[in-house]
Amino acid sequence: MLKRFLIAAVAIALATSASAKPQKAEPVNPDSTGFTFTDIINIPVTHMGDQNRTGTCWCFSTNSFFENEILKKTGKRVNLSEMFVVNHCYRDKAMKYIRMDGEINFAQGGSALDVPYVWRNYGMVPEEVYSGLNYGDDSHNHSELASVLTSYVGSVKTLPQKKLTSAWHRGLCAVIDAYLGELPTSFRHEGVTYTPQTYAASLGISMDDYVPLTSFTHHPFDTKFIMEVADNWVWGEYVNIPLDDFKAVVDNALENGFSVAWAADVSEPGWQWKNGFAVLPREIKPEEMDSTEYARWSKISSKERTEDLKVITGPVPEIEVTQQLRQEWFDNHETTDDHGMVIVGKARDQEGNLYYKVKNSWNTNQLYDGYIYVSEAYFLGKTLDICVNREAIPSHILNRISHLLP
Repeated sequence: MLKRFLIAAVAIALATSASAKPQKAEPVNPDSTGFTFTDIINIPVTHMGDQNRTGTCWCFSTNSFFENEILKKTGKRVNLSEMFVVNHCYRDKAMKYIRMDGEINFAQGGSALDVPYVWRNYGMVPEEVYSGLNYGDDSHNHSELASVLTSYVGSVKTLPQKKLTSAWHRGLCAVIDAYLGELPTSFRHEGVTYTPQTYAASLGISMDDYVPLTSFTHHPFDTKFIMEVADNWVWGEYVNIPLDDFKAVVDNALENGFSVAWAADVSEPGWQWKNGFAVLPREIKPEEMDSTEYARWSKISSKERTEDLKVITGPVPEIEVTQQLRQEWFDNHETTDDHGMVIVGKARDQEGNLYYKVKNSWNTNQLYDGYIYVSEAYFLGKTLDICVNREAIPSHILNRISHLLP
């Protein structure tokens, strides 16, 4: 089987090339997947979220990121309301959709920049004040809500009365509130009365301290541009830096106790959520095969080769990601805007290869209780963007881009 040859080839390659060894620590959940991960950096985090049947990963991940920031700065653990953000985003997204004659995206998705947008304009509330579960379920499920809202704004867009009435947006908000609950204007929390704005101000962090970053060549480096993905409905700008600097920011952040908000493509065969790892395996070249393996390889379809790559039973040789390759994947829609998560640590496998430890929002019914280990190659090739505290950026990079920041 080709997969056996792949594993054997990797074992030889790593035995001769990997010089780094795991630090002396207890491995994380040794298991039958063929990977043994040893954590070397662990950022303190808050609770594990569960977006369940919603497309709101962008909010769960970014709220989690800001919870980590509050914990780092103040020592206080908070649980921020995702649905407070989602409610406001639906309202404003619909308004922009109608103003644009329906020529932009209206869906459940969003970006890490949506949370700062809501924070600045509307504030924030705790989860216990606004859970967004106003429709009889114990966990989030927006299947019906999304369908109703899509039909609603689609109908409004047609201008059946030849112009917009004054009622359409009130009607939209009423639908959202029916599912998620009415937005609080004031509330008591831990013995204090707040508005959403005063609660946000009490949390000890400023949205001006956070920097969205990306790395693509279709815009000049050390400039800002609006990321061309459908879910960037706020038309948020990202600072564009070279790939080596991009990785250096993440590594520096983790080494100094900061987590990183992460948006990435999770559609690759090497993304194996249940097994707790994500790798970017390269396909063995024909000249690397013996005659038996080549005979089989030459007869199978590209789909079957992809299926072979899904059966990964340990560390594998990975694609060497370059700036050019990364750009090609983005331009060809091989790297797409799939999912938001939070990078909260680093680890090594049994061969010494480095991985980022990532906190997800898909519950804990998985090998590592809601965490996945993402190889450096996967991160370099399949990341859309990140968001970090400006204090987490190496000084030589920060100095270079400081004129672009608030």
